[in-house]
Amino acid sequence: MEELLKILQTNACASRADIAKQLGVSVNEVEQKIAEHEKRGVIRGYQAVLNEDALNLDTVTAVIEVKVTPERGGGFNRIAERLSKFPEVRSAYLMSGTYDLLLFVEGRNLREVASFVSAKLATIEGVLSMSTHFMLKTYKRLGVLMDSSHEDERLTISP
Repeated sequence: MEELLKILQTNACASRADIAKQLGVSVNEVEQKIAEHEKRGVIRGYQAVLNEDALNLDTVTAVIEVKVTPERGGGFNRIAERLSKFPEVRSAYLMSGTYDLLLFVEGRNLREVASFVSAKLATIEGVLSMSTHFMLKTYKRLGVLMDSSHEDERLTISP
């Protein structure tokens, strides 16, 4: 991955001037390259990584493994695209292994997620089985540690 994208992935709020300085190029070059990446769809959006535990949000996140029957002519793509359109689905991935798709689903409470699974997901033609796991605590998200303590956890070495 090019260095510009690595910088943006680490800190999308970095000023164009700071990025240009880090890369040793002009601000104009940085702006042009970012615009090109956005136009080509390489950069799909910008988001802040939130520590939802610190916000005391009462949302529930489930990780759902889904086994599906691939469609003739469409493989896994059509069913994955269909599932991805549900607003409850935050992320969707094609996986290797026992299950075919991995979904991250959010709801306001357990009942809402359960309703999504039973009333929407399970009723879709081609969905064979699923395994639902509820996230209890987030330690790291998108490369960012959620623990705010900066204690040095290394063991002390004494002679």
